[in-house]
Amino acid sequence: EIVFGDIAVPAPEDEAEAAFRTTALRLLPEGDVGLQTFKDWCATIQEKTGGELAFTPFGANDVVGDFQLFDAVKNGVLDAVNPFTIYAQGIIPAATFMTSYPLGLRNPHEFDVFYFGLGGLEIARELYAAQGMHFVGPVHHGPNIIHSKVPIRTIDDFRGLKMRMPGGMVAEVFSEIGAETTVLPGSEIFPALEKGTIDAADYVGPAVNYALGFSQVTDYISMGPPGFMSLYQPVDLMDITVGMDAWNALSPQMQQFVEMETHVYSDEHHAAIQKADQEAWAKFEADGTEVTRLSQDDVELMTEVAVPIWFDYANRDPNAARIFKIQLDYMMSGSLGYVTEEQIEGLTLNL
Repeated sequence: EIVFGDIAVPAPEDEAEAAFRTTALRLLPEGDVGLQTFKDWCATIQEKTGGELAFTPFGANDVVGDFQLFDAVKNGVLDAVNPFTIYAQGIIPAATFMTSYPLGLRNPHEFDVFYFGLGGLEIARELYAAQGMHFVGPVHHGPNIIHSKVPIRTIDDFRGLKMRMPGGMVAEVFSEIGAETTVLPGSEIFPALEKGTIDAADYVGPAVNYALGFSQVTDYISMGPPGFMSLYQPVDLMDITVGMDAWNALSPQMQQFVEMETHVYSDEHHAAIQKADQEAWAKFEADGTEVTRLSQDDVELMTEVAVPIWFDYANRDPNAARIFKIQLDYMMSGSLGYVTEEQIEGLTLNL
C-alpha cells in the first residue's frame, strides 16, 4: 500500500507508481451538481491510467474544515484539493487576481487567455511552489449572483443595504457604493436572510442557491445587464492544487496526464453547472422570484469605483502587481477595451 498523510491507500495489483487522494472545497450540500461532477470525474481516473493512479474524492468538511484545506495539503494530510481559488489569498495575496474580481476579466475564455496565453499559469505555479504546493490548473465554475429581499435596479439601491459578501476587494467595492457588508460562511446565509439579519447575500449560481432554499427567504435576484450576470464575480474560478511531495511522486508522463485531465474536468464542471443553472431559473420563476438587472450605465459607474481599488490591492503585494499588470494590459487592449487611459489617470503600479 501507498501511504499519504496518515491514511493508507491500497495500491493496485500492478504496483502503481503513486495514488493520491483529492478533496473538494465546497461550502455546499451533498446534492451540489459540482460536487457530483467532481466525484464522477475522479471515478474515471483509475480506468484511464490502467490502475496507475487513483483519485478518492471527499466533500467539504469530510476530512478537514473548509479553511484548513491548504494546511492539510502542505502537511500531507491530503494530497490534493479542488478549492475556490479566492481562498488561497490568505497565504498567497496575489491569488486575489487569479480569479474574478469586481469588473475585471468578465468571461471564462478571458481567464483562459490569461492563464494559458499570457503567462498566468507559470506565475501561479511559481507562487504555489513557494508554499510547498503545485497549482495544476484553473477549473471553471460560473458567475456569482445576489439574492435580495428588496429590488435592486440601480447601484443607488445598494446604499444602506445589509449584504453578505465574501470580503476583500468585493466587499470594498460594495462598501464604496454605500452597502453595509458583512462576511458570513455559506452555511449561515439562509438563517441570516430568514431572520432579517441581512437584506441581501452574494453566493454562487442559481442551481446551488436554489438547492439552498434562497427562493424561500428572498424575492429578488440582482444581476448585471443582459449577458453580464455578475459585475463583481463573473468568473468564479476553482482549481486543482496538489501537495508538492505528492506531485513529485508522479512521473513526468503522469503529471502531464493530470494536467490534461484538469482541462477535461474544467470543461465538464463548467458545462454541468451551467446546465443545472438553466433548469434552476424555471424553479425560481415558479416560486415568484423576480430578476432585476443593472444597466450599462451602472457598469461604467461601478468600474470607476473599482479601478482605484484594483490598484490598491495590486500594490499591497509585488506578485499581485505583476499579475494585475498582465490583466490590465489585456483589459485595455483592442481585444477588450474594458478600461480606458482616462480611468487609470494618476494611478500607478509598484512593479
